[in-house]
Amino acid sequence: MDIITAVILGSLQGLTEFLPISSSGHLVIAQHLFGLGEVPLLFDVLLHVATLLVVVGAFWHRILEILGALLRLLGGSRAEADRALGRLALALLVGTAATALLGLLVKDLPFFGRPRFAAAMLLVTALLLVSTALAPTREGRGLHHIRLTDGLLVGLVQGLAVLPGISRSGSSISAALHLGISRRDAGEFSFLLSVPAILGALVLELADAGELAARVPLPSLLVGMAAALLSGYLALKTLLRVVRAGRLPLFAFYLVPAGLAGLILL
Repeated sequence: MDIITAVILGSLQGLTEFLPISSSGHLVIAQHLFGLGEVPLLFDVLLHVATLLVVVGAFWHRILEILGALLRLLGGSRAEADRALGRLALALLVGTAATALLGLLVKDLPFFGRPRFAAAMLLVTALLLVSTALAPTREGRGLHHIRLTDGLLVGLVQGLAVLPGISRSGSSISAALHLGISRRDAGEFSFLLSVPAILGALVLELADAGELAARVPLPSLLVGMAAALLSGYLALKTLLRVVRAGRLPLFAFYLVPAGLAGLILL
């Protein structure tokens, strides 16, 4: 893999992982259209590490806040702020379990790698994003008022994102908005919930691999990871601004033509 290819793949990973347009769907379609082979395992692992670093880097303060509250609760704290963060942590745990369960149930479906299926799921993602225009327009609940049912339902929806063409960020943020979580906090809740999901995907990749060695030069690995970090950070910040402005449906203007073109041409 040359450096230019690494930059392209890394940039695409960063953009499509965070923008609500489905990285897996684009990969399935691109592999069919351009005859691309499998991405080398080590390169793919490093791209996922870059994705994880972007999320942790963006929300490190909240992650530390939650961990600190859990430690204080274990020490006997009864402060309401700590209890609220404890409920948030429990909701994230419930959501992670729901994601894992549903993801395992659907990940081996026979039509998984079919490009026309991925194209159809892009249309489903578009529908989810457009539906947020009907979500409650009031301020909504913040992270300190997250319920266990929020974690369960958003986690189940996130589990569906294992299907190529279903955007993880788009589906989970849409679900959070419909549950009455505020625009300000729906995106953050979605990405906090993504941390264990990304870690789980990394563990599964490594467990399924016979070996991690890859015929990818070190400069290409580093440049690809850097491209994923930069593009991912910019995409994440852009998405959070779009969510707070209530403009998620705008992404449907890309997803609908892309999905229809895929159904017609593939």
